[in-house]
Amino acid sequence: MRPPNLHDRRRPLTPEELAGVPWLPHLTPDEAERVASELRITEAQPGELIFRIGRPATYWFGVVDGLLKMTTDTAQGHTMTYSGLSPGGWFGEGTALKRESYRYNVQALRPSLVAGLPLDTFHWLLDHSIGFNRFVMNQLNERLAQFIGAREADRSRSPETRVALNLAALVNPVLFPGVGDLLRITQQELAYLVGLSRQRVNEALRALSAKGAISVEYGGLRILDLAALRCWDSE
Repeated sequence: MRPPNLHDRRRPLTPEELAGVPWLPHLTPDEAERVASELRITEAQPGELIFRIGRPATYWFGVVDGLLKMTTDTAQGHTMTYSGLSPGGWFGEGTALKRESYRYNVQALRPSLVAGLPLDTFHWLLDHSIGFNRFVMNQLNERLAQFIGAREADRSRSPETRVALNLAALVNPVLFPGVGDLLRITQQELAYLVGLSRQRVNEALRALSAKGAISVEYGGLRILDLAALRCWDSE
């Protein structure tokens, strides 16, 4: 008998978890009531895939707590990381809009609570809710800027710049409103996302801290100057 998978373990959201869904306040009371009853949440364990390349979209997903990574596999067999996914972030709206199969993998880096909105309900909101449409449009706009930044980070040979730009993406207040100014992440998790060794990440964090952009605290990194991280260039 196989162990229960993510879908088997899903449950309704608690009132506290619903309060952390950033787009619910954009709905009318009737819309929010209908949607809240259809949202589901599950706990993903480290290494567990939320979905993989080629699987048809069935939900629009969001991170309630934890940390995920979005990756793809190259023709040479290497893994390329597109971005990390922090608390408060909802993702995959492009695939959901087109009802396509996923072109990337999303995997948990630590125990994570992941919520899902059924695809048919997602499209019902698009057909009926102006507030929801505005939220999704803003998401898509921010997402484009995020991937442009990720491209810049990948091209940089400076560990400081790569770490700075990735940190800025992980605390984007529009895409990840649940983070605030304290990003709960380990240096090893950040190394996975940035594609550097833990030692190089540690050196970069010390440099960013020395220049007043961040402070390293117990349990995470405090963002002191987000604007500086976004335009960091140490080359």
